[in-house]
Amino acid sequence: MEHYEDHQMKIFSGRSSRYLAEKMAASLNMELGKSEVVVFSDGEFQPAYIESVRGATVFIVQSTFPPVENLFELLLMIDAARRASAYRVIAVIPYFGWARQDRKDRPRVSIGAKMVANLLHAAGCDRVMTADLHADQIQGFFDVPVDHIYASSIFIPYLRSLNLENFSIASPDMGGAKRANAYARILGTPMIICHKSREKPNVVGSMTAIGDVEGRNVVIVDDMVDTAGTITKCADMLMDKGALSVRAIATHPVLSGTAYERISNSSIKEFIVTDTIPLRRDENTDLSKFTVLSVAPIFADIMDKVFLNQPISDTFVY
Repeated sequence: MEHYEDHQMKIFSGRSSRYLAEKMAASLNMELGKSEVVVFSDGEFQPAYIESVRGATVFIVQSTFPPVENLFELLLMIDAARRASAYRVIAVIPYFGWARQDRKDRPRVSIGAKMVANLLHAAGCDRVMTADLHADQIQGFFDVPVDHIYASSIFIPYLRSLNLENFSIASPDMGGAKRANAYARILGTPMIICHKSREKPNVVGSMTAIGDVEGRNVVIVDDMVDTAGTITKCADMLMDKGALSVRAIATHPVLSGTAYERISNSSIKEFIVTDTIPLRRDENTDLSKFTVLSVAPIFADIMDKVFLNQPISDTFVY
């Protein structure tokens, strides 16, 4: 596309998100920019651009899931682009790690999301693009514009294509009620709230459901799934209460520890996720229940509009 060459739009990727950055570039009929990472014998690494970025609007794609090197690589790439005289440096962070640390929920703890926002700003980031933040107020932690994409624009057309009868949306906990309510409103379905009590972090105690469950095809909506303890317990409880089927959707499949095994052994019929984080793919991992929808087209569309200074408000569903 001619205007990209004239105005120097370039897309680069960190090592952990190259699979996704390649899809974004392909959606824009572009090639991914050339970069490399030199790794020293002690584990220290140094990213470098193999082509000029002078005067260009540079998009750097990197989700910041563990290990912490993914975040630090993004910071170094932002710094390198700034020092190479890029016109604008835009961090495309499909999954924004540390988002669960958005407040002081007990004494003497850090607010990791704010610290990461400060680091990105200090590195020289001019703008941030991300999807389904764990808490909307994290946008206010930044002193640069934030384009907060909702994956509902991907999930809702897919849910409609299933043509489910007696369809209900469920929230796995009270904190997700606002998100679930938005889906239920758009789809015109009843809502169910799973109420849980935690014995300790990452361990769910008792759980019950608020709303009509019997005879319903239920879809549980969440922004991220880590250990899968809550969502699988919610699914099993809903089936025990008479649900016809239970599906789950989550934007960010963190899936640590025994999460894959829990999902495989649970009552969940289908687990629908995006590719902000790659699924674990090995011969011992059962992915038969997973459906992966790509966020690349929507990110590519917003990147194009931001580059051309066009409005992006019509992209957001809620």
